[in-house]
Amino acid sequence: MFEKYLKNRFFTLYLIPFIIGSLTILSFHPFNFTIINLIIFPLFFYLVTYINKKSKSVYRKKPLRRNLFTFGLLFGFGFYLSGISWIVNSLTFDDNFKILIPFALILIPLFLSLFIALPILFIGPYLNFNFSSLLFFAGILAFSDYLRAYILTGFPWNLWAYSTVWLNEIIQIVNLIGLYSYNLLLITVFTLPIIFFFKITATKKIFYFASISSFILGLFIFGNYEINKNKKKLDKINDNEKVLVKIISPNFDLKYGLTEQQIEERLKKLIRYSNPIKDEKILFVWPEGPFSGYSYAELFAFKELIKKNFSKKHAIIFGANQLDPKSGNFYNSMLLVDNDFKIIQNYNKKRLVPFGEFLPFEEFLNNFGLKKITEGQGSFLKGKKTNNFFFDKINFLPLICYEVIFTDLIQKSSSDTNLIVNISEDGWFGDSIGPDQHFAKSIFRALENDTFFLRSANKGISAIIDNKGKIVKQLSRNEAGNIEFKVPLIKSNKRTNDLIFFILLITYLLIFLFFKKKNAK
Repeated sequence: MFEKYLKNRFFTLYLIPFIIGSLTILSFHPFNFTIINLIIFPLFFYLVTYINKKSKSVYRKKPLRRNLFTFGLLFGFGFYLSGISWIVNSLTFDDNFKILIPFALILIPLFLSLFIALPILFIGPYLNFNFSSLLFFAGILAFSDYLRAYILTGFPWNLWAYSTVWLNEIIQIVNLIGLYSYNLLLITVFTLPIIFFFKITATKKIFYFASISSFILGLFIFGNYEINKNKKKLDKINDNEKVLVKIISPNFDLKYGLTEQQIEERLKKLIRYSNPIKDEKILFVWPEGPFSGYSYAELFAFKELIKKNFSKKHAIIFGANQLDPKSGNFYNSMLLVDNDFKIIQNYNKKRLVPFGEFLPFEEFLNNFGLKKITEGQGSFLKGKKTNNFFFDKINFLPLICYEVIFTDLIQKSSSDTNLIVNISEDGWFGDSIGPDQHFAKSIFRALENDTFFLRSANKGISAIIDNKGKIVKQLSRNEAGNIEFKVPLIKSNKRTNDLIFFILLITYLLIFLFFKKKNAK
């Protein structure tokens, strides 16, 4: 009965992949309906294998590879269209960009869909209903996800690993094997229910099912052990090994062209939420964009307001534009300042948002009236290095907004890192699911580095996350106020790199080739 419908080319190659691709969004934060992937991935594998077997006899004998590419492209289009629909919100802040909304909704998901369509085009002809094909399928898709993080500017948004963000015990393995290894294993697990459609003995099916069940149970036991062990470690840390931090979320509207009076009002609101206690050492974390379009040099005019309310025991982190007087280049920077509003340290954002913070082919596109979405100066220049900040006993890694999605920035951080600080302007997302998805990445960054994570987000989720990815305190999106917490300064236990991922990938490939050769005899 079902196969009757599968012979319909429109149904199988266009409608089904788009629908199941679109439904994947339900597995990610804030929906967290992870179990849906246990349906989508087996169906995905089944249909690709079906197309491989039937292309010569159905669909009017259309070429096999064209069918496979079409299927992968439509699945990817549905996946990215639903997953990054928030991009539309970022184009509504400038009338010049509103005309681009239809193009952004189509072209960006369509381009990203190639990271699914091309792998399916490659692996489709080699798939059969067997376990080695399943491993080959999972391995190539996971490798494509890895490439997505590095090709052009990189965009590792909504990796399948993030669909388990709420399963705190399960995700503990990430610190041990790395994000991309975990992503590979997760794709494998999601696809495994397809074994019930394999022409193998019931004994083998039970064996596979028991193996994966044992694996998941093992992850849970390991994770629970790590969490309990960590709790005991944190309980032994005294106050001398902690630092008082205050995360501020002002809930400002995203607005450019602020007057001096408005800047002053925003500063006073930030100070009020900070509620500084002058005789206590405190690190204050303000978000990325409270002074949109203003440079640090322009903000320095308000230094007396800072000096009046903060003491020498205080330091403030916030985001501002910075001009290099020698080169004339502008940077999107995180600044650590003292109570005199003097810069102690600064970090220039390395991973800039295309079209948001810099305009590719800027000179050419300027001729058509286009510029970067963020107002003020021309394109930002990207920072050249990742440098840790220091305050009192704190050695922390700075991340600005979008950089939180890149695991490689964590890998390159100092081994002495005992805190990660992320400031963000999530007003660009509007009322979409963007802020929720953005925040989910923070949990994995804390876990990867085995380090407490501080996040201050305007119009987003501000939080303190412990070194095991558990939310200690948080302010919901659009909630103004502060979070106060004494953060234990534990040394990073960063054990992850990409080596394990490539070992697993090669193992998957060798198993596939072995059984392919064996079956060919």
